[in-house]
Amino acid sequence: MPRVLAIDLGTKRTGLAVTDPLQITANPLETIETSQLLPFLKNYCSKEEVATLVIGLPTRLNGQENEMTPRVYQLKQELEKVFPEKRIELIDERFTSKMAMQTLIAMGTKKKDRKEKAGNLDKVSAAIILQSYLERQ
Repeated sequence: MPRVLAIDLGTKRTGLAVTDPLQITANPLETIETSQLLPFLKNYCSKEEVATLVIGLPTRLNGQENEMTPRVYQLKQELEKVFPEKRIELIDERFTSKMAMQTLIAMGTKKKDRKEKAGNLDKVSAAIILQSYLERQ
């Protein structure tokens, strides 16, 4: 079975998460520089079978767009051109960063490490987005 890959787009860094081949679990994959997202995805998808790309859609608490929302829509359009054979899905990502921080705390990550390794937060956020997507399927 092909994997599902989730993207938590940021202005500087982007968190990525991926399912296992049976699409049961969501696992943090990588945090990369946002400028390297497309080359990374092209490389990853050439090595792994990925059927669906899920992008976290950021909105305000009231559901209205925020400053990142247009960037996500632009990324979706780019991905549809680069990967026409893949399904591209958007999923609400409100509260994922907060949930990711709570997850890191629950895992026993020291405060110093949470601050120094902000990339962990990004890929855990992507895993939460992906888990939410899997639960809706």
